[in-house]
Amino acid sequence: MSFALPRTAVPAHLLLTEGDLREGDVFVMERFPQHDGAESVLEMLNRPEGFFAFRPADGADALLVSKAHTVSVSTDRQAPIADPARLSAAKLLGVELVLAGGSTIGGWASVELPPQHSRLLDYLNASRDPFFAVWTHAATHYVNRTHVMYARPLD
Repeated sequence: MSFALPRTAVPAHLLLTEGDLREGDVFVMERFPQHDGAESVLEMLNRPEGFFAFRPADGADALLVSKAHTVSVSTDRQAPIADPARLSAAKLLGVELVLAGGSTIGGWASVELPPQHSRLLDYLNASRDPFFAVWTHAATHYVNRTHVMYARPLD
């Protein structure tokens, strides 16, 4: 008998180090032990496991993708901070990221740090987690910090 936690498919675009952009689904837990509700894509990517499941939109078999070779996972209109109170208290920083391979991502980072430590540099260095979020009105990009060549503040 096998026990598995229920998972929810989240439509996403996956950018790998080889430069391919793939469309499909990633999977998050329906219940997350650290808070009420479902796990976020960012929480899934920052779990210690080295791989995650990805089902390509073309109907091909599911892939077990290495997080180390994942440049970014992008989702449509999914706020990086779900709690409205936290989101309203966060400071927004404009940012442009230049990634290995030359692609760029521009958007905002929602910074939840003390005012004296709320620069873009502070946000990028505040966590040891491999992935962080940058969002636009159309998408949220979960970026692997090891594949960021440099970041430019847009304030």
